[in-house]
Amino acid sequence: MEARSPMAEPARLPAVPDLPEETPVAITCNGSAQAVMMATPRDLADFAWGFARTEGFLDGAGDVERFEVLDHGEAGREARFWLVPERADALARRRRRMTGPVGCGLCGIDSLHEALREGLGVQAAELRLTRAEVAGATEALRRHQPLRDRVRGLHAAGFLRPGAGIVLAREDVGRHNAVDKVCGALLRGGTDPGTGAVVTTSRVSVDLVQKCAAMGAPMLIAVSTPTGLSVRAAEAAGLTLVARARGGDYEVFSRPDRIS
Repeated sequence: MEARSPMAEPARLPAVPDLPEETPVAITCNGSAQAVMMATPRDLADFAWGFARTEGFLDGAGDVERFEVLDHGEAGREARFWLVPERADALARRRRRMTGPVGCGLCGIDSLHEALREGLGVQAAELRLTRAEVAGATEALRRHQPLRDRVRGLHAAGFLRPGAGIVLAREDVGRHNAVDKVCGALLRGGTDPGTGAVVTTSRVSVDLVQKCAAMGAPMLIAVSTPTGLSVRAAEAAGLTLVARARGGDYEVFSRPDRIS
């Protein structure tokens, strides 16, 4: 009997689990496109509100007259804001064009001054977290990642309050998007970001520090390492920056006085 060549076997593809999704999300204000971002199509209202807040399109819920998310099918989604006239005029003067891929938070900035965003500062100084709360923050966040457990490959951000743990969390393929979703959830829910810390599963780049400072969160806790620029930005903004927080250990790079 002639031996069968292994090359005659049909090719077998490996079993593939569910994969994370991403879709273009256009953010428009009063009919004018401000940004197109790639994001996981969940909690898009939170993402749009948070992105608009951390990027300076609006200062608070009072700036928004009307909001809706439109589904354009394969073309993506549109998060449509209608701002009060004063805010719309201010935004028109601060024109910012950007198309942001998942891995980059500063693509499309049209000046170095805009990229560094000097002058951001955290006013809230009353926040205090214990060492145990800080040491367990990233592990606590992992318990709030159902999408990651199912499809992998997702970042998460959460909001940690003293004595309460992680009170909300959001997931996305983009680490910046996850932070924006947390900001938007806080803004839409009327929760003061100054009452807790942002916790994230990613490394710390300068734009994550900027986003936390812009939303008014006085502390950022991250599982991975910060860049030198992000540490200098945190110091300048008065933000407590904790990184390499894993396995019950962590390092504090700025403002350690908020950890008791």
